[in-house]
Amino acid sequence: MANHKSAIKRIRQTEARNLRNRYYAKTMRNAVRNLRKETDPAKAAENYKKVSAMLDKLGRKHVISKNKASNLKSKLAKHINKLNVAK
Repeated sequence: MANHKSAIKRIRQTEARNLRNRYYAKTMRNAVRNLRKETDPAKAAENYKKVSAMLDKLGRKHVISKNKASNLKSKLAKHINKLNVAK
Protein backbone atom coordinates (compact mmCIF):
# COMPACT_ATOMS: atom_id res chain seq x y z
CA MET A 1 0.00 0.00 0.00
CA ALA A 2 1.14 3.53 -0.76
CA ASN A 3 2.62 5.52 2.08
CA HIS A 4 2.48 9.03 0.62
CA LYS A 5 -0.54 11.14 -0.02
CA SER A 6 0.64 11.83 -3.57
CA ALA A 7 1.06 8.10 -4.26
CA ILE A 8 -2.50 7.43 -3.08
CA LYS A 9 -3.75 10.17 -5.42
CA ARG A 10 -1.72 8.69 -8.27
CA ILE A 11 -3.36 5.30 -7.73
CA ARG A 12 -6.80 6.93 -7.87
CA GLN A 13 -5.92 8.80 -11.05
CA THR A 14 -4.52 5.70 -12.71
CA GLU A 15 -7.63 3.65 -11.94
CA ALA A 16 -9.88 6.39 -13.34
CA ARG A 17 -7.77 6.69 -16.52
CA ASN A 18 -7.66 2.93 -17.02
CA LEU A 19 -11.44 2.73 -16.76
CA ARG A 20 -11.92 5.64 -19.18
CA ASN A 21 -9.38 4.27 -21.68
CA ARG A 22 -10.95 0.80 -21.57
CA TYR A 23 -14.36 2.31 -22.34
CA TYR A 24 -13.10 4.32 -25.32
CA ALA A 25 -11.01 1.43 -26.65
CA LYS A 26 -14.01 -0.92 -26.51
CA THR A 27 -16.26 1.68 -28.15
CA MET A 28 -13.67 2.09 -30.91
CA ARG A 29 -13.41 -1.66 -31.48
CA ASN A 30 -17.20 -1.95 -31.75
CA ALA A 31 -17.36 0.96 -34.20
CA VAL A 32 -14.66 -0.59 -36.39
CA ARG A 33 -16.40 -3.97 -36.25
CA ASN A 34 -19.73 -2.44 -37.27
CA LEU A 35 -18.11 -0.54 -40.13
CA ARG A 36 -16.50 -3.72 -41.43
CA LYS A 37 -19.90 -5.45 -41.43
CA GLU A 38 -21.50 -2.59 -43.41
CA THR A 39 -22.43 -3.51 -46.98
CA ASP A 40 -24.08 -0.29 -48.16
CA PRO A 41 -21.38 2.02 -49.63
CA ALA A 42 -23.20 5.25 -48.72
CA LYS A 43 -23.70 4.30 -45.08
CA ALA A 44 -20.16 2.95 -44.86
CA ALA A 45 -18.71 6.21 -46.20
CA GLU A 46 -20.78 8.21 -43.73
CA ASN A 47 -19.74 6.00 -40.80
CA TYR A 48 -16.10 6.07 -41.93
CA LYS A 49 -15.93 9.82 -41.26
CA LYS A 50 -17.09 9.31 -37.68
CA VAL A 51 -14.87 6.29 -37.04
CA SER A 52 -11.89 8.04 -38.61
CA ALA A 53 -12.34 11.05 -36.33
CA MET A 54 -12.67 8.74 -33.33
CA LEU A 55 -9.46 6.90 -34.25
CA ASP A 56 -7.56 10.17 -34.67
CA LYS A 57 -8.77 11.42 -31.30
CA LEU A 58 -7.84 8.21 -29.50
CA GLY A 59 -4.43 8.28 -31.17
CA ARG A 60 -3.85 11.85 -29.97
CA LYS A 61 -4.89 10.94 -26.44
CA HIS A 62 -2.64 7.84 -26.38
CA VAL A 63 -5.49 5.39 -25.82
CA ILE A 64 -4.13 3.65 -28.91
CA SER A 65 -0.92 4.46 -30.75
CA LYS A 66 -0.99 6.87 -33.69
CA ASN A 67 0.33 4.13 -35.97
CA LYS A 68 -2.47 1.76 -34.97
CA ALA A 69 -5.00 4.49 -35.70
CA SER A 70 -3.44 5.09 -39.12
CA ASN A 71 -3.34 1.39 -39.93
CA LEU A 72 -6.99 0.92 -38.99
CA LYS A 73 -8.06 3.96 -41.03
CA SER A 74 -6.15 2.66 -44.04
CA LYS A 75 -7.71 -0.79 -43.84
CA LEU A 76 -11.19 0.66 -43.41
CA ALA A 77 -10.68 2.97 -46.40
CA LYS A 78 -9.68 -0.03 -48.50
CA HIS A 79 -12.83 -1.84 -47.35
CA ILE A 80 -15.03 1.10 -48.35
CA ASN A 81 -13.33 1.39 -51.74
CA LYS A 82 -14.03 -2.31 -52.37
CA LEU A 83 -17.71 -1.70 -51.58
CA ASN A 84 -17.82 1.15 -54.11
CA VAL A 85 -16.15 -0.96 -56.81
CA ALA A 86 -18.41 -3.96 -56.17
CA LYS A 87 -21.46 -1.75 -56.45
